[in-house]
Amino acid sequence: MSASRPPDPASPRSGRALGATLRTPAPVTGSAALVGAGPGAADLLTMRAVRALERAEAVLYDALLDPAVLDLAPPHARRIDVGKRCGRHAMNQAAINRLIVDLARQGLHVVRLKGGDPFLFGRGGEELDALRAAGVPVEVVPGVTAACAAAAGLQVPLTHRDMARSIHFVTGHGRDGTVPAHDWTALVRAGGTIAAYMATRTLPSVAAALVAAGLDAATPAVAVENASRAEERHVFGTIASLPALLAAPAPSGPTLVLIGAVIGLAGAIGGAETAGGAEVVEGSEPALAA
Repeated sequence: MSASRPPDPASPRSGRALGATLRTPAPVTGSAALVGAGPGAADLLTMRAVRALERAEAVLYDALLDPAVLDLAPPHARRIDVGKRCGRHAMNQAAINRLIVDLARQGLHVVRLKGGDPFLFGRGGEELDALRAAGVPVEVVPGVTAACAAAAGLQVPLTHRDMARSIHFVTGHGRDGTVPAHDWTALVRAGGTIAAYMATRTLPSVAAALVAAGLDAATPAVAVENASRAEERHVFGTIASLPALLAAPAPSGPTLVLIGAVIGLAGAIGGAETAGGAEVVEGSEPALAA
């Protein structure tokens, strides 16, 4: 009985097996940039964001951006709408991830142009994971987030050493469309200002959870629709009254809700009436902070 011999490395069959083992994917020649476009107004783009757009060969952009932002990309750059509007998605997130990678593998410099900041409720982390896994060189360009733009337009400080020593960013919309299971008691106990993103439809539940956790029902609150844009609209109230005030008419644009004592300063300094000509809902002026 003869012993089996190891395969000859010089044989054609062995060479094919060895080649298959050692074969590696072709290097990626393109690159990607996750670029924060801010809340919508073109003049809130950072200089770094402008430079990224000027180099772009493909731009995957969110909905509701000022068209002037896209004009900053070269005329030959591909422009692909991947945005979401009121629950209607031009493309789901998994498909967006694949498309960014595929375009970079074609050798293109891809800009994923995202509203606000890429890493603040913008799914930028998921896109970054996909690009890293594919070996695509990636840059992240921060953007002005909606809470900062809304506060600036209202001339309301998000933090104030006399009444708000912290700021809390929360989402009012989970993967399944319901309110995520935040630790509401911890939020109320911490004090400060709460910025609730994507909370238009779930605001009744958010408000009820905060009040049940101990937040004073008279705490000032404001909903800001289309922050920084010409059609910006403010709806003032309290955390208890705002859900009903916001329901008629319901906002159609992206809306952020700010909650906390600092909102009362909008009336104290006149910011609500002078914020770039924004509409203020009648009969819902902010209560002055004590």
